[in-house]
Amino acid sequence: MWWAGITALAGGAVLCVLGWYGVAGERFAERQLPYLASSTGPGAALVVAGSVWLAALWLAAAPPAGPRQPEEARPEPTAPVRPSSQGPPVRVPGGTLVHRPDCPLVAGKPDVVPAAGADLDPCPVCEPDGGEDPAGGPSGAAGGGAGSAH
Repeated sequence: MWWAGITALAGGAVLCVLGWYGVAGERFAERQLPYLASSTGPGAALVVAGSVWLAALWLAAAPPAGPRQPEEARPEPTAPVRPSSQGPPVRVPGGTLVHRPDCPLVAGKPDVVPAAGADLDPCPVCEPDGGEDPAGGPSGAAGGGAGSAH
């Protein structure tokens, strides 16, 4: 395979040199044209084709960029870890979902408030348990009724 690319590259270079030599020996452009058409043009095409061929073979033979691991050394995919907080459900002011306190969508947000009394849908990421009713949380909690429409 390498030899085909090298042969095309070398043959194209020889044709370019012959065409150049033929053109250089002619004074008028009309007499130079046959050398350009029969030698230099096809020679340049062979040089390009041989270069592309060699580059493609070189890229195909290159090792992959990342480290390879045998099949038995690869870790098995695991199911996503579902947050499991026992705290009261929370919400973000103006939000439409009720979350567990450790839900990745609300974790670390400073404006999280308890979701008591708010009529909100459960978060599809953390899926708060059905045992904790998001709409009927502990009575007297801060933010009760703030998420409902008046």
